[in-house]
Amino acid sequence: MDAIDLKILALLQNDATLSIAQIGERVGLSQTPCWKRIQRLEADGVIDRRVAVLDPVKLGLGLTVFVSIETSDHSREWLERFAATVSGMPEVLEFYRMAGDVDYMLRVVVADMQAYDAFYKRLIAVLPLKNVTSRFAMEKVKSTTALPLPSAPFVQPLAANGK
Repeated sequence: MDAIDLKILALLQNDATLSIAQIGERVGLSQTPCWKRIQRLEADGVIDRRVAVLDPVKLGLGLTVFVSIETSDHSREWLERFAATVSGMPEVLEFYRMAGDVDYMLRVVVADMQAYDAFYKRLIAVLPLKNVTSRFAMEKVKSTTALPLPSAPFVQPLAANGK
């Protein structure tokens, strides 16, 4: 991966709707070489997918909860069953196996406390859990999907009119 690839990735992280021509112009490539680089980055799995980032509050999903889970069972069978069940819960946006005093951490987004309570009841019914701690976000201070790229070059942000 070279500096041009990093520039392309920085642009796509900021706005995946940019055309190949716009990206190529900003990184100093014509359309075909730019398109081939993006295809290679996708084939190599560097670009996992391109998505629209939605505003949860505008969709009526105003409550974010960070859920810490401790379990007494650390067997592979338990984890596979727990992971499959929790991964199938649409309210769970992120699911991590942790090191330290907490075994699992979830980021859950729901409409309100009543919706969280329904989620919580489904969660604790899955398998025996030692402890479940819920932390409710009061304010989103920073949220990004952009990864800090190594030696990321400066990328000119889009003007307000999109040009």
